[in-house]
Amino acid sequence: MNNRPDEINFTTEDGEEVVFQVIEQTRLGGTDYLLVSTITDDEEDAEALIFKDISKDTDEDSVYDIVEDEQELESVAAIFKELLDDIELY
Repeated sequence: MNNRPDEINFTTEDGEEVVFQVIEQTRLGGTDYLLVSTITDDEEDAEALIFKDISKDTDEDSVYDIVEDEQELESVAAIFKELLDDIELY
């Protein structure tokens, strides 16, 4: 599948590939974060997540992990909320 610039492929621990739409991106404390949403036909089934770039200088492709730390998640979500005041993040 060819990625459009606003989409990324994420491979789960089970090896399943999921395509996410990139809604917004930001940088906090020298780390890049992406606000992404699953791509579905039904908007009510869509799920929003925040990814953190954990790439190393030696990585050929970007490597992202889902932000799970509550404090980090709240801090980054607050920034995204300011950037996109018309969406519900909580």
